[in-house]
Amino acid sequence: MYTYAKRSIDLFASSVLLLVLIPFMVPIVIALRLSDEGEVFYRQSRMGYRNRKFRILKFATMLKNSPNMLTGSLTLPNDPRVTGMGRFLRKTKINELPQIINVLTGEMSLVGPRPQVEQGFMDFPEDVRKVIYNAKPGITGIGSIIFRDEESLFAKAEGDPRWFYRHHIAPYKGAVEVWYQRRASLRTDVALIGLTVWYLFFPKSNLVFRVFRDLPELPSELSEKSEELSHASMVQFES
Repeated sequence: MYTYAKRSIDLFASSVLLLVLIPFMVPIVIALRLSDEGEVFYRQSRMGYRNRKFRILKFATMLKNSPNMLTGSLTLPNDPRVTGMGRFLRKTKINELPQIINVLTGEMSLVGPRPQVEQGFMDFPEDVRKVIYNAKPGITGIGSIIFRDEESLFAKAEGDPRWFYRHHIAPYKGAVEVWYQRRASLRTDVALIGLTVWYLFFPKSNLVFRVFRDLPELPSELSEKSEELSHASMVQFES
């Protein structure tokens, strides 16, 4: 019942959103065409439902050859591969809007696990890889909210950013996505959509840990790298 209800909501909401946002998206398309490399959309292979790959659609925010430059799929603070306009689009999350089309075609949902590139997917522990995409990947979700500013976690990382991601970020990211699989319901999805809107206006808030008090404990390695997440973790366990 939940699966059918969720797909019906996805179809209705994505159709309405696309119609409403088209007038807003047209100027962005024009601006992207006239700026930097002239690329408007970014298409990339991602892991999807039941571990089947699909092509995700976003507004272009990085240099066209960025996957083959520097840290590859990892984006670092002040990454030189991010274009001038791309910084604004990424900060406001506007670059995610074209994924509404992925929702319409059934490849994604409004709420679900973050759609990872294959390399990021392989960084998850094996038990996480087996279940993480038992739900369709989402435009937003618990992982997207908690790691909404993932780039900042690399700011003070010592050594190889890829090693830091694989050993510290990926395990916790996988743990919260498994948490979502256990908690998946329309009520949880509505709460996550509400939190997504909240964080657009209050990015420093710790509300997610107050709403969901049973989230996996934040590792000390991540709390040391992000004062925001550290504070959120303390709120979770002191409440």
